[in-house]
Amino acid sequence: MVNFNGKLFSEQTDIFSYGNRGLKYGDALFETVRCVNGTIFFWEDHYFRLMASMRILRMEIPMEFTLEFLEEEILKTVTENGLETKPTRVRLTVFRNEGGLYWPTINEVSFVIEVNSLESPFYLIQEESYEVELFKDYFVNKDMLSNLKTTNKILNVVASVYAKENGYDNCLLINNDKQVVEVINGNLFLVTENIIKTPPLSDGCLNGIIRQKLIEVIKSLEGYQLLEESISPFELQKADELFITNSIQGIRPIYKYRKKMYTNTVAKSLLGKLNAKARIG
Repeated sequence: MVNFNGKLFSEQTDIFSYGNRGLKYGDALFETVRCVNGTIFFWEDHYFRLMASMRILRMEIPMEFTLEFLEEEILKTVTENGLETKPTRVRLTVFRNEGGLYWPTINEVSFVIEVNSLESPFYLIQEESYEVELFKDYFVNKDMLSNLKTTNKILNVVASVYAKENGYDNCLLINNDKQVVEVINGNLFLVTENIIKTPPLSDGCLNGIIRQKLIEVIKSLEGYQLLEESISPFELQKADELFITNSIQGIRPIYKYRKKMYTNTVAKSLLGKLNAKARIG
C-alpha cells in the first residue's frame, strides 16, 4: 500500500497522470527515513530539512504539513503494510501539483509515502568487500540546489550505470573544481590518523542528515579533529579510512579504491555512537 495525500492505494493503482511535474521536470523533493517500532530516526531533522527545501523551491507549504501530521501519515502507512514491528525504509516524496511548463501555474503540492522492510532495526557495519571508483564524466554543481534532496538525480543514475558496468559497488562524484564531493547514495568521510574530513556544503554535497549527526558526534570526541574541507582525489590513496553515510545504512565503510585498501576501525567506533544517538532521537 502507498499513501497518496493521506489515502491508501495498492501498489498497482495508477495514481499519477502524464502531467505529474515530478515526472516531467523533476519538480519534487524526497526524504528517506528509517522507522523502527513506531520511531522514525531523526524525524525532526528530516522534517525541517524538507520544509527548508520546499521554501527554497518556492513550493507552498500546506497548513496541515506539521511535524505531527506527516509523522502520523508515515506511521499509518507503515501499519497498513503490516510493518509496525519491523524495521522499515520509508520514502516521503513531495511534488508540485500539475500545471504549466517550466513555469508552474500553481505552487500547491501533493505527497506520496512508500515503505518496505529492512533486515536490521539498527545500523550495522558491513564487512564484505566494497570498492569504489572516481566518476569523471559529469560533475556536481557547486550551488545550493545540489545540497537539496530533489528528484533531479540523473548524474547519480548515470554514475550507477557506470559502476554496474565496470564492477564497482559505488562511485565518488566530483564537482567542477575536480574536488571529491560525495558518493552516488550518500555523503563521504575521510580519515587520516586523527583527522576526519568531509566536504563542505559549499562544494555541492548533499546536506545529509546522518552527515550532520556524525559531525556532531565527532566534534564531541576527544582525540579527533573534524574538518569540513574540500577533498582532492589525491588525498584518497593517502587516507586510512573512507566511509559513506546515509539515513538507511548509517555508516558504510569503503574497503578499496584502485590499489588502496582501507580499514574500518573509526567507522566501527562511530557507528555505535550513531546508533545511540538514533535511539535517543
